Amino acid sequence: MSAVDKYNVESAEILANSALHLPITQAAPIYEQLLSIFPTAAKYWRQYVEAQMVVNNDDATKQIFSRCLLNCLHVPLWRCYIRFIRKANDKKGVEGQEETRKAFDFMLSYVGADIASGPVWMEYIAFLKSLPATNTQEESQRMTAVRKAYQKAIVTPTHHIEQLWRDYENFENSVSRQLAKGLLSEYQPKYTSARAVYRELKKYVDEIDWNMLAVPPTDSCKMQWVAWKRLLAFEKGNPQRIDSASNKRIIFSYEQCLMYLYHYPDIWYDYATWHAKSGSMDAAVKVFQRALKALPDSEMLKYAYAELEESRGAIPSAKKLYESILGDAAQTTALAHIQFIRFLRRNEGVEAARKYFLDARKSPSCTYHVYVAYALMAFCLDKDPKVAHNVFEAGMKHFMHEPLYILEYADFLSCLNDDRNIRALFERALSSLPQEESIEIWKRFTQFERTYGDLATMLKVEQRRKEALSGTSEEGDSALETSLQDLISRYSFKDLWPCSSKDLDHLSRQEWLAKNIGKKVEKSALSDGSAATDKSSSAATGISAASLKVLRPDTSQMVIYDPKQHQGTAVPANTTASNLSNPVASVVGAVSNPLLNPSVSMLDSGSANTFDEVLKATPPALIAFLTSLPAVEGPTPNVDIVLSICLQSDLPTGQTKKSTNLTSQRTTGPAPSTSDLSGSSKSHPIPRRQLGKRKDLDRQEEEESTTVQSQPLPRDAFRIRQMQKARGGSASQTGSVSYGSALSGDLSGSTC
Repeated sequence: MSAVDKYNVESAEILANSALHLPITQAAPIYEQLLSIFPTAAKYWRQYVEAQMVVNNDDATKQIFSRCLLNCLHVPLWRCYIRFIRKANDKKGVEGQEETRKAFDFMLSYVGADIASGPVWMEYIAFLKSLPATNTQEESQRMTAVRKAYQKAIVTPTHHIEQLWRDYENFENSVSRQLAKGLLSEYQPKYTSARAVYRELKKYVDEIDWNMLAVPPTDSCKMQWVAWKRLLAFEKGNPQRIDSASNKRIIFSYEQCLMYLYHYPDIWYDYATWHAKSGSMDAAVKVFQRALKALPDSEMLKYAYAELEESRGAIPSAKKLYESILGDAAQTTALAHIQFIRFLRRNEGVEAARKYFLDARKSPSCTYHVYVAYALMAFCLDKDPKVAHNVFEAGMKHFMHEPLYILEYADFLSCLNDDRNIRALFERALSSLPQEESIEIWKRFTQFERTYGDLATMLKVEQRRKEALSGTSEEGDSALETSLQDLISRYSFKDLWPCSSKDLDHLSRQEWLAKNIGKKVEKSALSDGSAATDKSSSAATGISAASLKVLRPDTSQMVIYDPKQHQGTAVPANTTASNLSNPVASVVGAVSNPLLNPSVSMLDSGSANTFDEVLKATPPALIAFLTSLPAVEGPTPNVDIVLSICLQSDLPTGQTKKSTNLTSQRTTGPAPSTSDLSGSSKSHPIPRRQLGKRKDLDRQEEEESTTVQSQPLPRDAFRIRQMQKARGGSASQTGSVSYGSALSGDLSGSTC
């Protein structure tokens, strides 16, 4: 199995299944290979040891059990162990029985808390009952041992807890009914509590995949990680935790969890810190040692282990851990140098830290971060600004090309109130850095002058910045223009602004649009009289002059949807380029003025009628908005561009235009069909069934008028009279009533 796919679960299962059909001499290398990759796979250990037991290889069996039992708290594996022990001691008499009893106790001390350990308790109790008793004393001892086993079993949340309770009742009643009454009443509440815990515990246990192999973290294992975290949280809050002995359940849960999440550093860390918080520092150290054996490349766990050792005063052990990180070429990074310098400064003093810094700066892995960290440590902890300044200056010889190092140096000089050297630093950096890498330096320079410089210097630096960055993608061609954004930047402070949030948002959108509109719409330009903006075809008559600045969509890239093309029918050959140039505008023109396209061509009568209804229901405001949309590079337009168009467009209101358009449609002819979108100029006779559309339109307008007029009237009597007068006067002249003004613009409608 290659190193690339050594954690391939499917390959592992194939190997394990193949080993079942091989002699043990051939199967053993396969099992060893599998268990070197999955050392906590209890099912492979069990399969391996059972193969040895079949051939009565007792020495190999014992060796395998010694390697796996303590790290694999799996009930089937442990039952395999107790079966081996009973078989080995079956013919040894009293001595063998004592060895078997000790093996049972040993097993229950590790897996007795498992929710599946009910059969183990039953087997143990049955074994105790089977022990011979030659006298009254031995009989009493046997009964006492059985009673203690039952009393432990009935307070353990297992799948067989109810059966164990019934067996215990029968046992006590068979011994002494009078004594049973007192004992059962004493343990009844404990049993009830354990049964309630079992019912809650089962909900979490059922989410666990007990056949999962321990593999490095992947998305497919995320739900198992969540399930184990929930189970651990439940155990920590277990209502049965009434004494320190109850911590065994938490330890057991962590140990079982690590069988499956063996490669998860957070589980190891949580387990060790739980021990430390519980006061078991030695246990925490052992967990960290096991963790580093499981994950030897985990730098996080090494730092956590070193922190634990340092916190309890074991400085030499902590130092060895830091040195092990530095001794690993893969982990010897700038961060490792920085953390070791800090460790030495904390525990061995300034001189030890300085000595190591002098050595670390010669390392190939030393970056500007090491210089910054040591300089700030000398400044803040050692109170030595001169040493810090010298370190920064030494770093300038190597990291002049690093903008972030320049900014860190500038921050340090700001703490010294050294404005002269700050300006000199910016000038040195800007003279050596390439244009593209100097953007952040210019920003910090201008910010510094806006905060601490005079007005003339402030404006001068801003102008220099514009000139220097005029050719970069950051600023673009508009860099030399003076914008209101510059003024806002000069007169703002932290989260205080000289304008409202609405103004700030508008300016931000304007600035973004100015920088990006050219990228998104390369071929778009202002329309100068094309069909898209023809006076007769424009339905957006209420658009203001400001909206004309919006770039029009590149309609040459648009493809018309034709359902029949999917059925094998091609687009008509007489499709003209003029109609394809702006199909949206053609639809708009047809809706607003059907006389421009008096001939109606229908691809399909059913689909045409459906689309005609859609056109009728489309408000002019929406159609006008659609014509303003830019060309897109994908299935959806850029949201920011669309929002900018919405902010800049003065779209007409739906109610007032709706009345005009509907009247125009009624007097000039039927609405255009889908043939307008296909670009066909061929004339077809209008089907007879479409002659009834005028009545449908009249009925629709009456329903809309009724809907508007059916709204509740204002309670103000004066307004009611004004509304009635307006309705009566205008209706007698034109047949159209508009009483929106009488209701302060809240209501408007039309009647025929």
